[in-house]
Amino acid sequence: MKLIKNVIIVIFILLSSSCKKEEKIIFKREPEEVVLSFLEEVEIHDKIYLYDLILEKNVDIISENEEINTHKLGNKELEIEYQFKTHKYKRTFNLNIKDTTKPFIYSSSVKTIYLNNKHNLCEELIFGDNHDPNPKCEIIGSYDNTKIEKYNIKMKVTDQSNNQTEKLLTINIKEKIKPSTQAVPPKSLEFSEVIQIYKDKNISYGIDISSWQEEVDFKKVKEAGASFVMIRIGFQRSSTRELSIDKYYEQNIKEAKKAGLKVGVYLYTEASSINEAKNHATWVLNKLNKLSLDLPIVFDWEDFSNFRKHKISLYQLNEMANIFIKTVVNSGYEGMIYSSKTYLENFWNNINNYPVWLAHYTEKTDYKGDYIMWQLSNIGKIPGINAPVDINIMYAK
Repeated sequence: MKLIKNVIIVIFILLSSSCKKEEKIIFKREPEEVVLSFLEEVEIHDKIYLYDLILEKNVDIISENEEINTHKLGNKELEIEYQFKTHKYKRTFNLNIKDTTKPFIYSSSVKTIYLNNKHNLCEELIFGDNHDPNPKCEIIGSYDNTKIEKYNIKMKVTDQSNNQTEKLLTINIKEKIKPSTQAVPPKSLEFSEVIQIYKDKNISYGIDISSWQEEVDFKKVKEAGASFVMIRIGFQRSSTRELSIDKYYEQNIKEAKKAGLKVGVYLYTEASSINEAKNHATWVLNKLNKLSLDLPIVFDWEDFSNFRKHKISLYQLNEMANIFIKTVVNSGYEGMIYSSKTYLENFWNNINNYPVWLAHYTEKTDYKGDYIMWQLSNIGKIPGINAPVDINIMYAK
């Protein structure tokens, strides 16, 4: 009896194992009645999932939520698993990843060049591409920078996929005039005026500061009606590429918290790669040393006048912001992008919908995108600070 019982157990185990193996079999020969067709082309850097590529099917797709890597141009062989009736199969298909987006030229149609000055338009003007970090620039036409005159030329930018953009430019050769010493400085904007103009129960008022403001009396700042302050934690030196802590950071964050102000921090960075941006986020986290913040850690990249120097694409620029913010968010902080209206509209895509800090120095912004904070002036005046200061309003979430 014991022997028969053991034999039965062994047979049961073998049958169970056989059934499990049968479930995992991938049949190479597909039934003729299977209907399965695929999209053949997508754009570089498109956010695409496996189910987006399927045009027609009468099968059940396995792992259809898998995201496809579309960051390299050319043909890509993909493999798909599916189930038809009771069996599983594999199918391979080709996907062509292409780039049909034209480069951009970010410049006014008139360029002033001062008499006898050395220059290179392809280095001075801002242009770039969604994918190519170093598109080719050509100047079609000529001009003489030793004569005061106007010239009409053409600028052409070509990316590695041979997408081209042309822009007509008027070159205005002028003699440089020394600025008048009698120029009237712009009128400061009083913090109290901002509170009156933008009075709303869903709005709070604050400032952002760095070592440029030097000593700050945060008690007076709080008494003036400010409820928050964004503090520069550090900046990147263009010459050395090293990060430096703002010399007033420790004092500012300590005293601002002591005065009862909500605080956030920002890093002024000139990162030129995704890896460098991630390292900058780690640097900020190390400096904070788990210090609690009420407001986000901000990615502040403003070096657009030197965009060509960095040799980055728009995709890389946006990925730098994404990796910076993702790194700080993974450490328990909030992240945010800072930029002016012009660059938010032309350079940032913010596909992850991170909070935005908008800079637009005007009485009423016409920026159409989403933002939670608005820097409306850089010539503000508030008790407790002797120097001009940036004034911000923040909207309730």
